[in-house]
Formats: sequence, structure tokens, C-alpha cells
Amino acid sequence: MNFKGSFFSCIFFSISFTCYGQNTAKHKSSVDNQYCADLQNGYFLNPILKGNYADPSVVRDGDDYYMTHSSFDNVPGLLIWHSKDLVNWQPIANALTEHVGGVWAPDIIKHKGLFYIYFPANGTNWVVTASNPAGPWSKPKDIKIGGIDPGHVVAQDGKRYLNIAGGNIVPLTDDGLSANGPMKKIYEGWTYPKDWHVECFCLESPKLTYFNNYYYMTVAEGGTAGPPTSHMVVSARSKTPFGPWENSPFNPIVQSSGRSSKWASTGHGTLVDAPDGSWWIIFHGFERENRTLGRQTLLLPITWTKDGWFKVPGNADPAAPLKKPAGKAVLHGIKLSDDFSGNNLGPQWNIINNANKENFIVGDGALTIKGIGNSIKNTQPLTLMPSNNSYELTVNVSSGTNDAKGGLILYYNSQYYAGLEFANNRIYRLHNNGERNEVANAINQDHVYLRLKNDHNDLLYYYSLDGESWKRIDFVAEISGYHHNVLSGWGYLKPAIFATGNGEVKFRRFKYTGLN
Repeated sequence: MNFKGSFFSCIFFSISFTCYGQNTAKHKSSVDNQYCADLQNGYFLNPILKGNYADPSVVRDGDDYYMTHSSFDNVPGLLIWHSKDLVNWQPIANALTEHVGGVWAPDIIKHKGLFYIYFPANGTNWVVTASNPAGPWSKPKDIKIGGIDPGHVVAQDGKRYLNIAGGNIVPLTDDGLSANGPMKKIYEGWTYPKDWHVECFCLESPKLTYFNNYYYMTVAEGGTAGPPTSHMVVSARSKTPFGPWENSPFNPIVQSSGRSSKWASTGHGTLVDAPDGSWWIIFHGFERENRTLGRQTLLLPITWTKDGWFKVPGNADPAAPLKKPAGKAVLHGIKLSDDFSGNNLGPQWNIINNANKENFIVGDGALTIKGIGNSIKNTQPLTLMPSNNSYELTVNVSSGTNDAKGGLILYYNSQYYAGLEFANNRIYRLHNNGERNEVANAINQDHVYLRLKNDHNDLLYYYSLDGESWKRIDFVAEISGYHHNVLSGWGYLKPAIFATGNGEVKFRRFKYTGLN
């Protein structure tokens, strides 16, 4: 089976949806009851993308915006989102269909009619190109540059460069596909007060914008996680891409206000202008009381001062409704439920840890997963990105052939997870580091329905023999600590289905329902 051409569905449009609601209590989608930022009254409420959409990079092309994020070890990777108003986003393609390593902090740009995405993975930086963001995208090319967080810039003489975390810059060849000289340091960053609570200095995320005869460098400082005030957006400007740099008097441009703020560790910003002349900054942050979702994508307005500096208006609160940018709303989001009615794995699913794509087979209304490993510790689950603080998952799981076992879990990594498994006519509750407890036996049929309910990080477990009458298991797991500050790894808690053992397990009627 051809992975690039047929394994994952290329039809993104059909699984997007519109938002509804006229107030903050109903900003949800009409499909799966997912979160949606558009309040349908001329305002929006952050985040614009809920879930682990970290390290956003955005480019405008006429009336259209295109955005991508870190995709880590997910395959396919570098999901491209399209918008016309910066609030409603529709997935249109994956720019990366092969595994080259963990993908961090990309930069999407357009230069002379061609779109480029620069991204670090496996100790080097890569580039993919396309004439249309919807694809097809080229195979990734190693441009032989170390470091992380690439940021593309074009000098006034037309020469191209790549900025790298740490305040460094590298010249590129004219086609932008290779390094063309040594890396050198050009920027030392902004010095914040020594008594601030941060994770580290961590000068990262250089993004360059040319405006009004200045190059504006937007960077991140303070570390990406840690205390709520750690991460921040910092700006400096220069007449050239090489400095000298003058730090903004309005630094930090974006920073969490403290422990009581809804959004923590806010940073990694990218400036973007709208066709009507307004300016905006897109960045990420942890939802302080729900870090398990990872770093979500947020949007704030930008204003320019008379002396040429930009800042966020003082009344622009990322936790409050804000006036929407102009532009038509596209169909928003990506459907997460799946009846496996086609012949391809839908684009909501992610293969992780470089798993063999041939282990996942779609057909006849079912997903067949070949067993991998003998436990969660060494299997390779199929995952997706949740888009609500609370949600419910339901799936039909068949008895595995031979000694195969299958189930439904919330997965942080191979050590930290929680969920249910169906094996040998029994149901087991699974928990961290191999814990496995029988909760039901003597099930005299070849399939069961499993359900997990994440209720504000209280996890409830259910099973059913017919999908109608449900039995709740007498146990509730508290899962609020499944995030980077506790477990490291830059992960997030994600719904997953899996199979272990030597046989196969069939899954049918996977349903995701947002609950808030």
C-alpha cells in the first residue's frame, strides 16, 4: 500500500465543520461538539486551536493565511491549516509524510511564488517546498544546519538567511535549499529582571518581519514550560538582518500575568498582517488548569506606536472575548470520530514512534491493527489530538486473533497512560508502568464496547456488551499531572487505540464527543 498516496486520506475538507453559538457558553463545533473559538457575534475566545498545537508559524498570501506547528514524532506531520480570518482554521494537507525524526518549531514562508517550510529534526534542519500549500509537498531535504527554531529572512539585496535559536544566523543558497556559509551570532537577546520566575534564558524562536524600513526580530525567552511566567515574547529591531539590534521598550510583548492567569508560559510568537492593515500575533501557551492538552495556539491584536514599535493593547486579555479579525470564516477544525467506512486512515489519526504503517489497515467498516509488542510499554498506539477540556471516547473492540489484545487508552508516553483492554473474554483496567487489573470476565461474545470519559482530568471507565447499556467500573483515575512539567518529554495526553501480541484486533465505530 502506498503510504504517501493512499494510506492517509487526503480529503480534509469533508471532515471540517462550522461553528455555532452566540455566547461564550456555546462556542463549540457542530460536529463532535468540539471547541471552537468563533463566538459568532464578531468576537472570538482563545485558543484559536485547542490541543497541542505548539510553536505556531503563519504566513499570509493575499486573503489567505496558512499555519503549521511542531508535529514531533507524528506521521504524517506538519499539518497545514488554512484560514481567511485567523480564527477559523481548516486543515488542508500534511507537508511531511515520512519520519525524519521529531519535528520541532517550523517556519512556513513564501518566496518568489514558492512555499517553504523549514524545520529541525534529528539534529539538523530540513526544508520542504510546494507551489500550493495544499500540496503536493516535496520530499524533505537536509540543509546541513544544526540548531533549532529556524526563521527565514530575505535581506534587501535578495540574499536569503536562516535565523537559528541562540541569536544565530546562517546564509542560504539562492534557492533556499542549502546552507551557504558558517553560522554566526548576531543577537544577545533582551535582559529581563533577575528576580523574575523563569525556567531558563533560552533565546529561541527567531521570526523576522520587515516593515517600515526595519527588520523586527520576534523571539522567545524564559523557557517553554516551568512556572507560569516563564515563557515570553520579546522583540528587537534593526536596519539590517544582522544588527545592531535595539530591544523594544515594550518587552515583553506577551507574558503570562502570573499564577492566577488562565494562560501560562505564553510565547513563541509570530507576527502577521491582515489585508485591512491590522496586525496580529499568534503564539502558544499552556492552559494553566489543563496542561494535559499541551501548548495551544492563541491570537492577540497588535498596535504600532508612532515611533515604530509594536505592542499588545493593554485591554487585550487572552482569556477574554476579543474582536475578530476581518475575513470570511472557513469551515473549522477536523472531525475526530471515525466509522472507518473508507479505505484509508483518516487524517485525524497519527502514527507515532515511527511505527510500521502496514500495521494499520482500513476496510469494511473496521480498522485492523496488527499486534505490536506485548504491553503498552513497547507497543505503538494510534493517536489523535483532543480538542476539549472534557470529552468522551467510545469504540467497539473485537477479540484479538491468536493472543492479540486491544484497547482504548489516554496516552502520554509508554510509561504513563490509563485506559481499558479487552483480552481473552476479559476486560482489564490499565494504568502506568504495566499496572493491569481485571474488571470484568466471562464475556461470552467476540466484541465489547469500551468507553473513557475525561471529566476535567477525572477519568471514568465504562464497558458495554451492546453499545446501549453501559456499566461503569468502580474506579476513577486523576490524570491532571500527565503533562510536561511533571513528566517531561513535551507530550500531551491523547486518545489512543492499540493492539499488542501476535495477532490482530479490529476496531469499529470510534466516537469522540466534546463535553464542554
